Amino acid sequence: MRASGIEGVTALVTGAGRGIGLAVSAALAAEGALVAAVDLPRKEAGGPRDYVADVASSQEVDAVVERVERELGPIGILVNVAGVLRPGAVIDTSDDDWSGTFAVNATGVFNTSRAVARRMVPRRRGVIVTVSSNAAGVPRSGMAAYAASKAAATMFTKSLGLELAPFGIRCNVVAPGSTDTPMQRALWTDDGADPVIAGDPHRYRTGIPLGRIAEPADIADAVLFLVSDRARHITMHDLYVDGGATLRA
Repeated sequence: MRASGIEGVTALVTGAGRGIGLAVSAALAAEGALVAAVDLPRKEAGGPRDYVADVASSQEVDAVVERVERELGPIGILVNVAGVLRPGAVIDTSDDDWSGTFAVNATGVFNTSRAVARRMVPRRRGVIVTVSSNAAGVPRSGMAAYAASKAAATMFTKSLGLELAPFGIRCNVVAPGSTDTPMQRALWTDDGADPVIAGDPHRYRTGIPLGRIAEPADIADAVLFLVSDRARHITMHDLYVDGGATLRA
């Protein structure tokens, strides 16, 4: 089997304090990557945050990228995981809800990808993966801002992949469905994940054909493949990891 090419590579992961970001950081570290876990400071218990930065701030992103390269070495892998969800009907969505969602989910991906790509291009190597959402491809009631921001991040990453392909730099997207994270659990009722798995026809939402909700490790495994040399001929791809929930619409 071809080697993964991950060992010894510096990897920057945003949103690394918990959930999918934490799982991605752990998976990369297990493969021997030098992981820079980036997140906001939090008061509650969570995973390691080696570096603190708000991805919505280009100044903070530029500073943390410079620090990571100085302390760990050239960044060869970037995984954009940081994200926020502010559910609600469009007519109830405030200006702050809309701009705050886009600031992290879309502008944050732009800020980190631009900062890292500027350093990857002269080296003519590197890989970028954006963790988006299956909501980027299927309408969701009560999630318009989130879905729109993830759609923006998805198309941005694909367009970036086209620009960076001549330099040997690959850019791909992983689109999770419902995943057992703090963000997902905040949406649950007393029935837990069961309604998510079963679906809700009154909200025009299918369930999950595989009959289970994803674990963060399921998403991390997909990211791990796409950043590895085993995916060396894959770029601008959007990999859905949702148990078939969108019927790949």
